[in-house]
Amino acid sequence: MRRHIPFAAFALLLAFAAVPARATCNYEYAKGEYGIIRHGLSPDKRMSLASHGDGDLGDVNFHVWMMAEPDHRKVSVLDEISVDNNLDSCPDAYHAVWSADSRHAAVAFRSSRHEVELNLYSIEQLRAHPIGGPSLFREVTSRDVGEQDHLNQSLSTIEWRRGNRFVLREYRTFIVTDPGFVRMFGAYGRVTEKLDDGRLEVEFSAEADCLLLPDHRYRAVDLRPARPGTPDWWYSQ
Repeated sequence: MRRHIPFAAFALLLAFAAVPARATCNYEYAKGEYGIIRHGLSPDKRMSLASHGDGDLGDVNFHVWMMAEPDHRKVSVLDEISVDNNLDSCPDAYHAVWSADSRHAAVAFRSSRHEVELNLYSIEQLRAHPIGGPSLFREVTSRDVGEQDHLNQSLSTIEWRRGNRFVLREYRTFIVTDPGFVRMFGAYGRVTEKLDDGRLEVEFSAEADCLLLPDHRYRAVDLRPARPGTPDWWYSQ
């Protein structure tokens, strides 16, 4: 079943379409400057997500913060986004997707030039609680991606629904030498290119309706193959 993706999710995808080729984005923050990330203002306009770091490149003590609006007052830091797992420090390199009721938010950012992370949060009293759960890759294969898999590109997107539901989409490509690698994915994978050196580009794509649980976790309730091809196809759905 195909659904229209809200503008915020569309813009997030569009912004990351050429991510692997883009150089690191750095920014020198002024003292006390907290730059609102892309689409960082919540729908109810009472909160925003803003980044800040120290040093000439903005990559020292870097974090994304929850801000109270309209005063733009710093309230709390978002866990699981720091210099330890990101590539960029400029506000425009971080993209938020808020739920319509401002109770949940996702933040997409690059952990490397080929990998876009998607962190999910529940918002309670101006604090962002990380939402945990398995990747769709794990749901399909019963394991996480390993170094031996030679991941080439990774991108996840989200579409918040009403209440405690959302749609998660995941796209990955791998460069492998084993022709049997794609069989691990079943209907979720395909060979997209045979390279000149004999290696293969293998694509994994999946989507799932997901349910938020009370303990800041989620589970997939309807897992299915996503339409094959690059993430461009998501733009027009």
